[in-house]
Amino acid sequence: MANLTELERARLRWRARRGLLENDLIITRFLDRYETELNDEDVRSLTHLFEMDDNSLLDVLLGRAEPEGNYDTANINRLVKLMRED
Repeated sequence: MANLTELERARLRWRARRGLLENDLIITRFLDRYETELNDEDVRSLTHLFEMDDNSLLDVLLGRAEPEGNYDTANINRLVKLMRED
């Protein structure tokens, strides 16, 4: 598990802020539940996932689309699955 500093936690939550309320709600709920369990690879994967545009990210989080291209990694898929289950 990663021992995220307060600054790293703040940065992750800042990157998680989205233009669509639905994304914010899903991601915030996920971070509230799993933030203390995230390892360094998880943080890197989430940071990468948060580079998606809002509509594409929402489609992925709601299961209307799957991560594609450089977003289609085992760890991103695992994290997305957790977000969808919450």
